[in-house]
Amino acid sequence: MEDKQTLGSKSRLMLAAIDLMAEKGYKGVSTKEIALAAGVSEMTLFRNFGSKFNLLEKAVDRYHYSIEMTQVFNEKITWDLRTDLLMISRMYHEIMDRNRKLFLIVLRDDELIEIREKAQKHPRKLLELLTNYFTDMQSRKRMILTDAETQAITFMWMNYGAFMTQLLGASTISKVTLPAFIESSIELFVRGVSP
Repeated sequence: MEDKQTLGSKSRLMLAAIDLMAEKGYKGVSTKEIALAAGVSEMTLFRNFGSKFNLLEKAVDRYHYSIEMTQVFNEKITWDLRTDLLMISRMYHEIMDRNRKLFLIVLRDDELIEIREKAQKHPRKLLELLTNYFTDMQSRKRMILTDAETQAITFMWMNYGAFMTQLLGASTISKVTLPAFIESSIELFVRGVSP
């Protein structure tokens, strides 16, 4: 078990790396700059992460959404389709927006393809959570009989597409706000799968 000081140093290093890499790109930032911004020595960075690549990889793993989404499914599900999907969608967008810098870093640089591939465990976990939820909703007769995994990936792609559009400048495409999109898309989705 790590002490509070070590955990604090790791968190500061990850957050400093995210901020600097989002601004300057992965290649444009040195470990020395990251350590300075985090208020620790470069040796602390290497002792805790070994390399800049490992630091970013750990940051992606720490700040992605699977841990928080698992808590949502375990603690906040009401078994009302509209209520649950609105909550899940809003939480997804809140987490994704909070971590938008990470997405920009990892998507910009082809050198980071390994991190992108490893990060796929997070959407796979969300797919599993949603598939199980839709299967349970069908057994409770609160959703039509349909392929639960297909509905789960449809829901995910709908929300991921909205996030990416926002990330890359949706205001130039449409004046529809994200909250309006969430309300409308959930309404259509619920109507389509309700008995």
